[in-house]
Amino acid sequence: MAVPVLFFAVFFAYPVTAIVGRGLRTDGVWQFGRVGDVLSRPDILDVLWFTTWQALASTALTLVVALPGAYVFARFDFPGRHLLRAVVTVPFVLPTVVVGTAFLALLGRGGLLDELWGVRLDTTVWAILLAHVFFNYAVVVRTVGGLWSQLDPRQEEAARVLGASRLAAWWRVTLPALGPAVAAAALMVFLFTFTSFGVVQILGGPAYSTLEVEIYRQTAQLLDLPTAAVLTLVQFAAVGAILALHAWTVRRRETALRLVDPALTARRPKGPGQWTLLGVVLAVVLVLILLPLGVLVERSFDGPGGYGLTFYRALTSVGTSGTFLVPPLDAVRTSLEYAVVATAIALAVGGSAAAALTRRAGRLVRGFDALLMLPLGVSAVTVGFGFLITLDKPPLDLRASWILVPLAQALVGVPFVVRTMLPVLRAVDGRLREAAAVLGASPLRAWREVDLPLVRRALLVAAGFAFAVSLGEFGATVFIARPDRPTLPVAVARLLGRPGELNYGQAMALSTVLMVVCAVSLLVLERIRTDRSGEF
Repeated sequence: MAVPVLFFAVFFAYPVTAIVGRGLRTDGVWQFGRVGDVLSRPDILDVLWFTTWQALASTALTLVVALPGAYVFARFDFPGRHLLRAVVTVPFVLPTVVVGTAFLALLGRGGLLDELWGVRLDTTVWAILLAHVFFNYAVVVRTVGGLWSQLDPRQEEAARVLGASRLAAWWRVTLPALGPAVAAAALMVFLFTFTSFGVVQILGGPAYSTLEVEIYRQTAQLLDLPTAAVLTLVQFAAVGAILALHAWTVRRRETALRLVDPALTARRPKGPGQWTLLGVVLAVVLVLILLPLGVLVERSFDGPGGYGLTFYRALTSVGTSGTFLVPPLDAVRTSLEYAVVATAIALAVGGSAAAALTRRAGRLVRGFDALLMLPLGVSAVTVGFGFLITLDKPPLDLRASWILVPLAQALVGVPFVVRTMLPVLRAVDGRLREAAAVLGASPLRAWREVDLPLVRRALLVAAGFAFAVSLGEFGATVFIARPDRPTLPVAVARLLGRPGELNYGQAMALSTVLMVVCAVSLLVLERIRTDRSGEF
């Protein structure tokens, strides 16, 4: 546990504590009265209220839209099912900046709806809600659908034989079994939407602000650290409660069910009702998932003189707008370099943490397991700004170093590595290690010869997730990325923040490049997950 504890202490706890302390301490004295002062301000109460109700609305809307999809992917067997499963997961690994840009191309000024019917939804709450459903659709499909596919359908069939209607059988048999998975998915969606930053910043405009956006505004624009510190504590407390509820639902799901092989539960649709449901789900995927991405790609080619590569060619030059010190396309190479380093760090830290959690038990380790999830919910803006004010003195004078960005990105990647590798490591029979030790193998050789071959696939999947997440990290990177080495999300945000058709088109083109890189990573990951020939 030494490596992950040291990493989180130095690069997470220290920066977050420092920025909170700077905001709430004066001359060495804590000013806790500022908490009440900040939380009593009408503008802050409006931010808290909007953050909460939009997260609740986004969660409810996502469940309504995605649960039929979870059923279809779990119970129906149809051509292209695995490919479509990968496609609906693409939005989840896309950077929020790209999601915001895609919906801006669809719903914003000059977007598809504006051109066809004169309708604009940007700077409205509907654009935010739809983008959140787009982003979190895969969370419900994967979490609920994964469990649904393993539930024995004969239990529901037995209820039907005993006289229950289809709806009553589903309500009394299937829904209670799915309850923990639905609750876990809802909590995860609520967590992601409660801490939403890039989507709200691009689509909401000045009229809408979540806690994360307000922390960024108070920190970067107003330099009001006391207010930012209080909002960080509020978000920290809310995220802690959400993660505690999530851990409870996961434990219920792991201990309350008897599962079967998913290959035994998927069947071809029967009857007009099931075929209609399949058609509706495919239509939702087409309109909600593929249409925004398609419009984004189309806008990237729609130049002033017609369709062509005008905007892509513009990415190769610095230009005259002063937006960049280097050609925007250089951000592709920079992002890839940072993501590779961040992935290596995340694998080293997350792999060590997963191994420690596998070998040990007790409250201390369970608390450490929960701590590893905190970077997903604690304000990335706070972490990024904390890096600037803490890592600027020897022996950790990293403010001018390129390694600062991969370190911030790795913080977000570690939880994905742990969650991916932990179930596989726990499934390894400890007697295999004991047999290797009896035969004279050292602990290192036993790990290399026993554990590594069994967890190699999980390691590759974890690396894919960490790479995609690192590639799209925006909240912390926007503070610490150097002007001459911007990452792809930072470059897209800068282009969107400048007026003019050329800047807008370049943002679309650069977002398309980022989307393609993330999608390729995901498809490779999906192939690793489904190709099981001779590995286990």
